[in-house]
Amino acid sequence: MITPTSWKKSSFSGGGEGNDCVEVADLESHIAIRDSKAPTLGTLTFPATVFAPFIDALKKPHG
Repeated sequence: MITPTSWKKSSFSGGGEGNDCVEVADLESHIAIRDSKAPTLGTLTFPATVFAPFIDALKKPHG
């Protein structure tokens, strides 16, 4: 179960008030992510074993 205290904001949340970021919750076997500006709109959940490769893929240049 994801509780409000489960969510951690990204340390790369940008300038200003830091509202333009994602939040991550570690659910032991899964990792959940959501948009901090619209947390009630849903989450993405990944098995913990594929979360790091997912993040690595996002960092790669595309095009």
